[in-house]
Amino acid sequence: MPDHQLGTRCVQAGYTPGDGEPRQIPIIQSTTFRYETSEAMGRLFDLEASGYFYSRLQNPTCDAVAAKIAALEGGSAAMLTASGQAANFMALFNVCEAGSHIVASSSIYGGTFNLIAITMAKMGVQATFVSPDATDEELDAAFRDNTRAVFGETIANPALTVLDIEKFAAAAHRHGVPLLVDNTFPTPINCRPIEWGADIVTHSTTKYMDGHGAALGGCIVDGGRFDWMAHADKFPGLTTPDESYHGVTYAEKFGMEGAFITKCTSQLMRDLGCVQSPQNAFYLNLGLESLHVRMPRHVTNGQAVAEFLEGRPEVSFVSYPGLPSDRYYSLARKYLPNGGCGVVSFELRGGRKAAEAFMGRLKLAAIETHVADARTCCLNPASTTHRQMTEEQLVAAGVPAGLIRISCGLEDAEDLIEDFRQALEGG
Repeated sequence: MPDHQLGTRCVQAGYTPGDGEPRQIPIIQSTTFRYETSEAMGRLFDLEASGYFYSRLQNPTCDAVAAKIAALEGGSAAMLTASGQAANFMALFNVCEAGSHIVASSSIYGGTFNLIAITMAKMGVQATFVSPDATDEELDAAFRDNTRAVFGETIANPALTVLDIEKFAAAAHRHGVPLLVDNTFPTPINCRPIEWGADIVTHSTTKYMDGHGAALGGCIVDGGRFDWMAHADKFPGLTTPDESYHGVTYAEKFGMEGAFITKCTSQLMRDLGCVQSPQNAFYLNLGLESLHVRMPRHVTNGQAVAEFLEGRPEVSFVSYPGLPSDRYYSLARKYLPNGGCGVVSFELRGGRKAAEAFMGRLKLAAIETHVADARTCCLNPASTTHRQMTEEQLVAAGVPAGLIRISCGLEDAEDLIEDFRQALEGG
């Protein structure tokens, strides 16, 4: 739906029913699909025909929802995964192998940091982490001959740093590799990284896209603009025959617009199986239909809460890119002119003990590992999502030990502010 606004795409993209067909996307809750002949199914295995044979690779419900997200991001193709972490891993591993190297922003979600720094290192993929504020020279210095991808988050979780997408994209392209951007927090309603030069976009659809804490999921969107054949020596998995899949050369057969997702589906999803269920995809689609309505309310609430906290003597600092005092305000104005998200990070004077006391007094906001849904929740990342990181790594990621992350939901801002006021004042 290239000519339609984002709100219309949220509601209608990805699935158009015919006469007498279901108005809502059907839940195709089937593991397998029947064919009259082995020849017909064989054409699917040879990637000579489109269709379905086993839901670990593709499912009609999941494909319809993935197509909607691709339309929202302005991408050429997309696929759903079982979680956001699965999306990040598969997107990176689709262009990496043992002996590869990744350049990544140091200001990213703790679980993703662990994925790249620890788990992928065990698979032979090394990484260099750079400050999101790195200069062009510092970025260039991080690259090696075996670098195969650059990774960052549009708005980092929970430090709320804003990635200079154009700068990171330019560095990636100078070295002939793609930029992968996790766009979970702003969603395509508030930022479309592909328009700023990103090549691949990932999401934890568990967050704002679902919006109600109902279903785990992830998504990978290909911008369809990176020329794999122009850098064929760097990406043999895409530019040379895949002997595990009938010798197909993905970049030749499917071109820039289809090679990445086809390989990721045919090879990685086939072998790793981290597929999103049709039921979860159905729930996700319900959330997507109201995404364009919900995100402005999350932003309004986040802005109001951030402004309130910034004026409190108990608070040592507030991170929210919508605040004029925030160091990323100018980047937010560039990349996020309609606001970023409803997540606010701040630190209380008194550190971790003060943070624990504050959270214990909250009445509306719940202490949860979750973030970015209809109900307000909070977390001390250093003791939960980022607890595997050292003190030095926490500082580099912008996550001091006493940091509190609040995800402002869809409640009335006045009620949220009153809850935070009484928690700050001791009940």
